[in-house]
Amino acid sequence: MAGPDGDEDGRISLGHGGGGRLSQQLIQELLLPAFGPADGVLHDAALLPHQPGRLAFSTDSFVVRPLLFPGGDIGRLAVCGSLNDLAMAGATPVALSLALILEEGLAIATLRRVIASIRATAEACGVPVVTGDTKVVERGQADGIYINTSAIGRLEGPLTIHPGAVRPGDAVLVSGDLGRHGLAILAARGELGLSTDLESDLAPLLEPVRALLAAGLTPHCLRDLTRGGLAGAIDEIARGAGCRIELEEPAIPLHPAVAGACDLLGLDPLAMANEGRMVVLLPEPQAEAALALLQRFQPQARRIGTALGPLSRASALERLHPVCLRGELGVRRPLELGSGEQLPRIC
Repeated sequence: MAGPDGDEDGRISLGHGGGGRLSQQLIQELLLPAFGPADGVLHDAALLPHQPGRLAFSTDSFVVRPLLFPGGDIGRLAVCGSLNDLAMAGATPVALSLALILEEGLAIATLRRVIASIRATAEACGVPVVTGDTKVVERGQADGIYINTSAIGRLEGPLTIHPGAVRPGDAVLVSGDLGRHGLAILAARGELGLSTDLESDLAPLLEPVRALLAAGLTPHCLRDLTRGGLAGAIDEIARGAGCRIELEEPAIPLHPAVAGACDLLGLDPLAMANEGRMVVLLPEPQAEAALALLQRFQPQARRIGTALGPLSRASALERLHPVCLRGELGVRRPLELGSGEQLPRIC
């Protein structure tokens, strides 16, 4: 794609966001072939077919650095991120929107790769990109690309998957080993001389959730483990459910590379980001069947804990820290959250 005034420099210019010839060129040559309507006619709003029953809606923005990393890129991340949010409600995706904020000077080759990744991931998940927007900002204002995606999904059946549905005695499972995404991003930045061949766990979670529901299991709560990792998600669930949760620390699956890097750098592996892992809370009698299903997708899936009694009858310390970790010797300690983000710009 030419630059402004026919300059073949292969980079985004401010003119690509100005609504004129270059904007049209960007849309016609790059975006329409990937996502455009079959008739090639653009309109300000997408018309969706009628969807029976309840709908779920999610939106997210992605500012990862670097844009391309082992196991994925910002495009695949943006699609998986929004669709995984729908999956956590048990929803089947119907449509996806895509908004691109491009930085002046971005290589067209990089943009092509990201667009191709978005298209391939959306197609693999069976969801069309039906509407979108593109803006260009001055050099130095966007680290190449920022992406916003919004997703609409359809809820089938009466099941409500929500922290408020969690009950004492529920089993707590994770769908795989933790921390791969955070480590992959940290290594890709090359700032600490950290070297690893471990890739991000970035993946859609639609299929494992569908498998749980198709088997007749009734998860009370699902949560994907992105920023804040398992620690942030399980603390949020406990507070939303109004109950205490105990985790068996030795049972929590960590790749040795993640554990080693966190020890070296003083990071909490339970707070490391993931982009293809979830925590599942469901009735105790269903735990064994659910774990067997999850291990078909990720052999490292494990049962890691149990929901306990209500916070209303807990001690002051337990209300402050509703999740506790039980170590190998049976000693319990509260799961304390850090005051900030361990690794900024990871998703």
